[in-house]
Amino acid sequence: QVQLVESGGGLVQTGGSLRLSCTASGLTFSSCAMGWFRQAPGKEREFVAAISWRAAITYYADSVKGRFTVSRDDAKNTFYLQMNSLKPEDTAVYYCAARSERFARVGVKDYDYWGQGTQVTVSS
Repeated sequence: QVQLVESGGGLVQTGGSLRLSCTASGLTFSSCAMGWFRQAPGKEREFVAAISWRAAITYYADSVKGRFTVSRDDAKNTFYLQMNSLKPEDTAVYYCAARSERFARVGVKDYDYWGQGTQVTVSS
């Protein structure tokens, strides 16, 4: 059974930083592309960042480019999102997702497995 478990969310002030982690089990992590998505209240789930296998290619939403960095540690089956210069509009539940393909995509429907989400709240 595939499990994705996020951690690292919390409350932070504007301009602060958080690092989200996603630990995977039940899949061949090193062969999977991984993605981070977020969903704010009343809004649709949206793409944040993604990384292909072997970290060869990364993708970022325009709204987070230059502030967020995605990375992976295949030895630990763990995927990260470093978030810097956080803004109130970054407030959302953040979800980790795995794609049973090597190359990342930016669509919600492109991912096969999802974590339960972790809340990130940025206060102004």
